[in-house]
Parts: sequence; C-alpha cells; structure tokens
Amino acid sequence: MTASRTALVIGATGSFGAHAMCALLRHGWTVRALARDPEAAARRAGEMTPVEWIKGDAMAPADVVAAARGVSVIVHAANPPAYKNWRGLAIPMLASTIAAAKAEGARVVLPGTVYNFAPDAGLHIAEDAPQAPATRKGQVRVEMEAMLRDASTSGARALVLRAGDFFGPAAPNSGLLWLTTRKAGRVTGVYRTGESHGFAYLPDLAETLARLLDREDELADFEVFHFAGHQLAGETALGEAVRRAVGDVRIPIRAFPWPVIWAAAPFVTMFREMLEMRYLWTRPIGLDETKLRAFLGDVPLTPLIAGLRESLADLDIEIGAGAWTQEGVRAYVAAHARPHAV
Repeated sequence: MTASRTALVIGATGSFGAHAMCALLRHGWTVRALARDPEAAARRAGEMTPVEWIKGDAMAPADVVAAARGVSVIVHAANPPAYKNWRGLAIPMLASTIAAAKAEGARVVLPGTVYNFAPDAGLHIAEDAPQAPATRKGQVRVEMEAMLRDASTSGARALVLRAGDFFGPAAPNSGLLWLTTRKAGRVTGVYRTGESHGFAYLPDLAETLARLLDREDELADFEVFHFAGHQLAGETALGEAVRRAVGDVRIPIRAFPWPVIWAAAPFVTMFREMLEMRYLWTRPIGLDETKLRAFLGDVPLTPLIAGLRESLADLDIEIGAGAWTQEGVRAYVAAHARPHAV
C-alpha cells in the first residue's frame, strides 16, 4: 500500500469531482486530474488551482493506470452524461479505475446514490440496509458497489460515500438547477419536490470526504458511509426555502411538468430515464448518518438558506432560463429528439 497523500480525480470537471478536488487540496493533498482535454479542464477549474492535469480517457484502462502511478486515492466521480447508456459507460469506467487501484494498492472513492434502494426503503436508510433497486440505473449502481467490494479483497480498497440529490455552487447539473426556473437574474418558479427529499450541499459532502480520508488508517478495506444532508419534508419545502434565500415570498411553487415529459419521452432518451426515476420525487427516501457521526464526531452541515444563496448566486441564469417550463421542454425536444427504437 502506498503512503503518499496524492489523489487522482476522475471526473474532476463534474460537480462532485470539482468540489472533492478543492477539499483535498485544502487538506494538504497533492491532486492530479484526468481529462480528455487537460488545457480546457484547467481553464474551467481556474488557473490558480494547483492541480496536475493529465491527458487521458476514463474508458481506457491504460490511461487511468498511467495517471494513477504513485497515488493512494482515486476519486471516481465520472458519470455518463444526461442519464444515457449507464451500463455501457459506467461499468467500463469503474473497471478502469479498479485496475489502476489494484496496481497501486490505492483506495477508490465512489460517491454513492440512493438508487440502490427500493422505493419503500424509508427515511432512515442505514449502510447495511438491503439493496433492492427498482430501476436499471439502480441495478448498475449495485453492480458497481459489488465490483468495489470484490476489488477490496484483491489489492484495492474502497470507500462509498452515499448522499441524496446534490446542490451547490459550480454544480451545472444539480437538482437545484432542475427544480428552479430563472429569468433576467431572478428565480421565477420552484417545482414541488414530493413528500420528503434529501439534498446534499456539495461543499459539505466534499469536506466530509476529505475528513474521512484524513483518517484512512482507521477505515476498513471496504467502507460505506451515509451522508444525510438536508431532508426537506413537504412538497413545497424547497420552494419556501428558496423564497427565504432570495427574499421574495411571491415566487410561485409549481407542479413539475410531468405530462409534457411523458409526451416527449418516446423521442428523448433523457426524458424516458427521468420517468424511470420519478419515484424519487413521489416517495419519502432518506439516509441515516449515525455511523458517519459516530466516526467523525462532527459532520459538516451548512445552513440550508446559506447554501441556497451561494448556489443561486453561482448560477448562470442566462443559460437554460426556464428550461423545464412547458415552453422550455418543447424547445429541448426540438433540439434533441431522435427516432425511438423500440
């Protein structure tokens, strides 16, 4: 096992990967990041970020193995874009990371999801709860964690840090972006979120990861922790919090335009995938972080309103304003629709 405090981040230009990279740097880690276009990735991250950018593809095992030489941690934050081809992309990418981890005796960090659990799993899901996914993406996630468990018995180690929907600054695909409409510098609406829904503020989640890795020697070869974040009870809770965050009680709280999504689903892959995951917005699902609190003693938790203010201030509201109104959905369909092969 290597003793270096050097980490490789796969998916460093994504939401979790970028925040994990910054948290590790704050905690004194040397950070490398894999990217197909290192120059563009470095510009996006900011020139002052002291990261070594390495050219490579997460789908190519040789690229990941080469980039991981001498590291003790690989943060695997790569995800297939727009819900597309999860099995065809997620499994091979993780296999590349596992090959590199075995070569170096490194620990793989995987940001986990609630997809692994049944729709009736409840609000207090513990790390040892049965995994009974109801969707294809959930089945892929269960398979990915099984791959990590197997790898932890043959030269690698693994840490799954599971959380709910994420939000935060520098989070281009966050739940907050999907659930708000914006125009001319203002929030013009917030969608209802169901009976109870969990949200993880990305800076808190990344800080939690860094604190766990600071205590690497105390972690099991295969370790899982649940991060509860903010559990918002009531379908209008997010909208009411956004109203408080921006100081405007008149912001409307609307029903999500599911009828339009249903109508467009035969033509747009992303909408079909959204419908499969709809239970996440209609059933109460939450994580129990008792184990995490027992281990760390104190779990980072930025107040919800403060986190929302930071997140909303960071949004580029001129891009995708009102994207999920009926008009926005129709525009998306016109731009992305393809014949649907049955």
